Amino acid sequence: MRVLVLGATGYVGSRLVPHLLERGHDVVAASSSPPDPDRFGWDDRVSAIRCDVTDAEAVATAVVGVDAVVYLVHSLDRSDFTDRDRRAAEVVASAVATSDVRRLVYLSGLVPQVPEDELSAHIASRLEVERILLGAIEGSVALRAGVVIGAGSTSFEIIRQIATLFPVQPVPLWMHRSVQPVAVSDVLRAMDEALADDGPTGAVDLGGPDVVTYPDLMKACSDAAGLSRVRVPAPVAPVTLVGLATALVTTAPFHTVTALIESLRHDMVCRAGETWSPTHDGPLLGLEEAMRRASTAHFAGPEGALPSDPSWTRTHVLLDAVPLPAASRAAARLALHRVRAILR
Repeated sequence: MRVLVLGATGYVGSRLVPHLLERGHDVVAASSSPPDPDRFGWDDRVSAIRCDVTDAEAVATAVVGVDAVVYLVHSLDRSDFTDRDRRAAEVVASAVATSDVRRLVYLSGLVPQVPEDELSAHIASRLEVERILLGAIEGSVALRAGVVIGAGSTSFEIIRQIATLFPVQPVPLWMHRSVQPVAVSDVLRAMDEALADDGPTGAVDLGGPDVVTYPDLMKACSDAAGLSRVRVPAPVAPVTLVGLATALVTTAPFHTVTALIESLRHDMVCRAGETWSPTHDGPLLGLEEAMRRASTAHFAGPEGALPSDPSWTRTHVLLDAVPLPAASRAAARLALHRVRAILR
């Protein structure tokens, strides 16, 4: 099968491309930046192209001759992500609908079981994109994942940074919600199965075998790093204020952090009877093992870090070499991050 991966250089895409190659697929790896196959170690079975998903002509050209399209694009690092993601989804859906593409796979997000007007802007946008893409062809599927566990995963890295940065950590009461994280290796398996002509259609939830609260997930992160952290309840902590504070003390893009933090006020668990189960290659990976892999230096599997992962997910080597007290080190990291943001 010839598969077009839109967003191939992102976190999931950079792991999905070699996964598809191992299973004998030909891959067209598309990204908005100039293609650089050597950076990702792709071989000659990968055709790397530049494709802006808001450019109708470029997308129409990209889908020619492919059997399936995987959509991994989002614009969370921008303040106008809702409008841009809607436009991109409309362009791709239109191109796919008028092509010979048989399967369209979108990696969406878990949707809390609450009235739609209570959803965060991030989740509401994912749901809107999902509906647009599912309407493109009969062979469309949206795989809804929550927190994806793996070094370099945006949601995981933000939680890991929060969980390990300070010895004493205030935890808002509204963060005591349930979450069902899933290992990135299981996300790749689900996407591979979804590409099959007899694969699932519609919206399917992706989750691991463990359901925990966000404080439990933070503890799992600090435990995997071998760090002892004390978490205390913070009864009065508005979501907006927590999002702003988190954006200031972590190195992830500002708008990405604030958008994701807003989503933590709801349970993010899979729907009964609407959840993917693997058909081969063993059971789902548990949280403890996924966390161990993601926290192990130089782990070679999908949960391990890759040189192509965003620079903000990696430790600042020069800063680590300087023998600073913990508080000074945290302040120095914050200063470096804010300077980078201003220069951007």
